[in-house]
Amino acid sequence: MLSRRKGASRRHRASVLVVSMIFILIFSALAVSMAAMTDANVQLASNHHNIKAALASAQSGQEVIRYWLSDLLISSSTPISQYLSAIITTLQNNLSDTGISNITVQNDGSISTVMLDATEGCCFDGQILIDANDPTILRCRVTGHSNTTSRTITVEYSISPYEFPIFNYGLATKGPLNFPGNPRVTAVNSAWEADMFVESSGNTTAVYVGGNTNFDGEVNIGNTLASVDFVGDVQIAGDSGQTAIDNHVHIGMDSPEFPTPDTDRFIPYATGNVINSSTDLSADNILVNCKIAAGTNPVFPKSVTIQGILLIESPNKVTFSNNVALEGIIVADGDVVNSDPASRSIDIMGNFSSGPYPSGSEFDGIRQEEGSSIVAPGFYTSFGGNFSTLEGVVAVSGVQFTGNMDAQIKGTIINYSNSSTLVEGNVTMNFDRVNSTKIPAGFDLYRELDYNPSTYSEVSL
Repeated sequence: MLSRRKGASRRHRASVLVVSMIFILIFSALAVSMAAMTDANVQLASNHHNIKAALASAQSGQEVIRYWLSDLLISSSTPISQYLSAIITTLQNNLSDTGISNITVQNDGSISTVMLDATEGCCFDGQILIDANDPTILRCRVTGHSNTTSRTITVEYSISPYEFPIFNYGLATKGPLNFPGNPRVTAVNSAWEADMFVESSGNTTAVYVGGNTNFDGEVNIGNTLASVDFVGDVQIAGDSGQTAIDNHVHIGMDSPEFPTPDTDRFIPYATGNVINSSTDLSADNILVNCKIAAGTNPVFPKSVTIQGILLIESPNKVTFSNNVALEGIIVADGDVVNSDPASRSIDIMGNFSSGPYPSGSEFDGIRQEEGSSIVAPGFYTSFGGNFSTLEGVVAVSGVQFTGNMDAQIKGTIINYSNSSTLVEGNVTMNFDRVNSTKIPAGFDLYRELDYNPSTYSEVSL
């Protein structure tokens, strides 16, 4: 009896031991599984962190490169085949000139590794190159790294003509602006067409109006010490009196660049007669693609129609004693820095109007030169008669209007000189510039890089 109970007890203990071992195995397997899952989650979290860090590094790299490309300009004379090398050289020079040493651009356009966070292993490198299918598109590829994880972002920039900010104004003058009479400076479509910029660095009275003022646009003044002097009633951009001055006269504005145009580009168009000291100016009053030789100082006694181009070599004092109808463009090759009204001037004593080029085939070559009417840096220019229409930009070194002006103006009037821009009499300047040429003739000087956000693309590596 006793031995049967002892046998049952041993069998019971053996069963408990087996069950215990089974549970130990189950819990051990669960523990191993939990440990494996924990390791996997840690690894997933680490991978996710590296992916995010790599993408952030690529985005940071793109923003850095975009910053340096945003103000980069290359000459418009650069052959398309040399766009990439010119961009790389300019970028290298800009980085060097500003003391940036941690960003290195190689001659092939590759961007060496730039460390962002050494402890996290975050950095970026990249490549700039011309699109294989379009030589006017620059592609920028930046790869961000975090430990062994990488992410790449590509974007594109259009290589396009640079639009100078000065052409955002109807009037732009380095010298002060004087209206002794009652000026009306209006806009045909939108008020910004009649905006003005007056640098006036050497004169604390930037704008003087002797009569009543009626301006549609804003008045922007560069000289921080300058002020305005409005003698009569004041209306600016719909406001009156001191409110108009407070709201629409802006002192201490950044000065736009006053670009010197390329007058040499017009030389091939002067295929007509050459006017010199022996030319009989009374014989013909239609000038077709003519050139005035240096030192001629001609005086035209009759009304003159200028067709195509009138190219004036420097120095020269050109006087039109009667009316001028400009069907094209007047170009003079003066010096903006060393302008001298005593030896370089264009004086139009009669009425003046300008229009488009004539329809003849002899003007087919120059017809592409749009948006400018008088491009004469270094030449003082005066208008003594009625001034009615202006087809494009007038860019001169000193300008004076002494006759009546009731004009529709389709371009910017630029004065490179520190002397006053003088507009006498009762004046109406009505600016119609919404559809004006963005890059006026003579001012296609640079190419810039325009970022195209729609081309942003993320690539996993």
